[in-house]
Amino acid sequence: MYCALGPEEYHRVTGCKTAKEIWDKLQIAHEGTSHVKISRINSLKQDFESFIMKPEESIKEMNDRFTTIVNSPRNLEVEYPSADLVRKVLWALPKRWTPKVTAIEESKDLTRLSLDEPDRIFDYS
Repeated sequence: MYCALGPEEYHRVTGCKTAKEIWDKLQIAHEGTSHVKISRINSLKQDFESFIMKPEESIKEMNDRFTTIVNSPRNLEVEYPSADLVRKVLWALPKRWTPKVTAIEESKDLTRLSLDEPDRIFDYS
């Protein structure tokens, strides 16, 4: 197993005698303890819940920032349904976007939209 590790990981586990010891040390180093994992999940949920568009951001920049937030919890076993993500982005827009948001909500099936293709939701022009 030692041969499969990079230099940084190798130095972390040099003293380990079993594969289980190696696994446990690497898991804690990369994921943290269960307490740390719970704290990370709570922090990411808070980032998700408080997400709003910044005044100087473009729609694309906001979408990129939001994608970073929602992809992080996936690594921590937290996932949001696509429709919830689309709604969250729409509700994160400033008040001046209200007519556009209303039009999108009324004209499109939010359960079939994906943030992977923001041009299907927003017109960048």
